[in-house]
Parts: sequence; C-alpha cells; structure tokens
Amino acid sequence: MNAPLVLIDAASLWFRAFYAVPESMTAPDGTPVNAVRGFTDMVARLIGDRRPGRLVACLDADWRPAFRVAALPSYKAHRVAEGSDGSEEEVPDTLGPQVPVILDVLDAAGIATAEADGYEADDVIGALAFAETKDPVEVVTGDRDLFQLVRDQPVPVRVVYVGKGIAKAETFGPLELAAKYALPEKEAGAAYAAMAVLRGDPSDGLPGVAGIGEKTAAKLITQFGSLDALIAAVDDPMDRVLTARARTSLTAAADYLAVAPKVVNVAVDAPVRMYREDPLPATPADPARFAALGRRWGIDRSLDRLLKALKANAS
Repeated sequence: MNAPLVLIDAASLWFRAFYAVPESMTAPDGTPVNAVRGFTDMVARLIGDRRPGRLVACLDADWRPAFRVAALPSYKAHRVAEGSDGSEEEVPDTLGPQVPVILDVLDAAGIATAEADGYEADDVIGALAFAETKDPVEVVTGDRDLFQLVRDQPVPVRVVYVGKGIAKAETFGPLELAAKYALPEKEAGAAYAAMAVLRGDPSDGLPGVAGIGEKTAAKLITQFGSLDALIAAVDDPMDRVLTARARTSLTAAADYLAVAPKVVNVAVDAPVRMYREDPLPATPADPARFAALGRRWGIDRSLDRLLKALKANAS
C-alpha cells in the first residue's frame, strides 16, 4: 500500500498543544511558546508514527463561515470574541501570537498548508480527502465531526482521533465507527453525520432534536438508513416504526432539521488553495530560516525532533 496522505486539522492540534504544555515554556525574551513547541512535537511524532508520503496542515480561512451562520445563527455563537462583529473567535491571549510562529515553522520546514476562502479547516480536509484517488488518507484531528469522512473507496479514508492525546490516538474507519456508535457499517460516515444532526453538539451551538440523544439517534438512522428517510417517515401516515414520542420530537424540530445538515456536513467541494506541493520533504525548505526560528523562539529541541522525523521518514 502507498504511504498515506496525512491531513492535519492544524487548529485542533495547536489548541490541544496550548493546553497540554505549560505556559512556563517561553522564548528567550519571555514570550510563551508552549503551543509552538507542543504543536511541533506533535507533528514530529505523527510523522514518525504514520510515515506519510504527503502531509498537509489544513487551516481555517473562516472559523465560522457565513453560509453556516445564515443556516443556523447559533452556530459557534458562544465562542465569538466579546465586542467583535461575530467574525473573531475567542482565543486565549497568549495563544493568538503563537499561531504565526507555528505557520513560520511549517513554511520553513517545507510542510504544505492549505485553506479555502470562506470555509473551515474541516471543509479543506473533506475536499482533499474526497479528491484523493491514489493514496490512502489519514485525517488527524481532535474533532469528532470529521468521523463523517471515513470510507473505503476509492481509497481508504481513516480518522486518527487525538482527543485523548497523540499517545492515545485511535484510528477509525467504517468498521470501527460502526462498532463504537452502533451504526451501519455501510455508509458509516454519512450515518455518523446524520446521527450528529439529531444528537446536536453544544460545543458548536447545535441544539439537536429535544429528547433524542446519541443512542436513540444512532438507532433511528440505522432503522431508516438516512436522515432524509427518517424525516419522510415523520409525515407518513403508514409508518409504524417511529414511536409517538420520537415523531413528536422530530415534528417540533422540523425547522432545525431543514437547515442542520448544511451546518454539520463537510463541504467537500470547498475551493482549496495549497501554499506549496504536499510531498513531505526530507530536509527543511529553508534551512537557514528554520535554524533562525529555533534560536529566536528557543525551540531548537522541538525543531531538531522535527528535522530527525523528516529525515527518518525519507529513509
């Protein structure tokens, strides 16, 4: 099998790095670099563990896209920075300045980044995964929303879930996803997205359907095969599968169900813009700048680990 194309949910990783590594990790001038060090170490570990032939760090060009907010105004509303017009995410004061440093490290190393105007990193990942026809794809994220991307054809797409940390990463394909959530293995990714619509997600401002939790949502999607078929059954006088309670809940949530799939489903047609070719290099693209970043920010050891991982991966 070919070496995988690894797609990293970059913001997911640098947020996790920020909270996992103490802010006492600072540059020579006292600036916190805990997220930079943690993120760089994560990427080095992933390269060593996953052995990718290609790798892309996928970015949010818009963390709260207008098309999703128009469909559901509550989408991520609780995460909007106080005093902003709704376009700025509330981010820890000491994390924001570290993001450009992370991007500088990736660029000097020669690691590809990508984004799509008006879309989230999830959409970039989905578009790249669904466009791939040659190599297996591994999506690295701490966001369960991306479980919807798993599939076997035309190439395997797997989600490497790092919600419990890189060391405890779990790999999900259709079989594993179906087993964990009691979903049908066939079209497990689509079934997960449908379940997520019904269940909702408070962390993203998705209310879900009142009275329908994860287990009930999975059972309904398994019984009816799709969200569209379930919704059609609500108004079908001949249906004898839905309970009265479920029918009442789904009827009350009709307006939400009409728009939620547009919010939950990844936009696999997002217009992705790549900032360099994605084959993983054996050495930094700009060695002098790479070394200078190490000295400037006091992250020499992390960059050395990344450099060793790149060299080992190429051998």
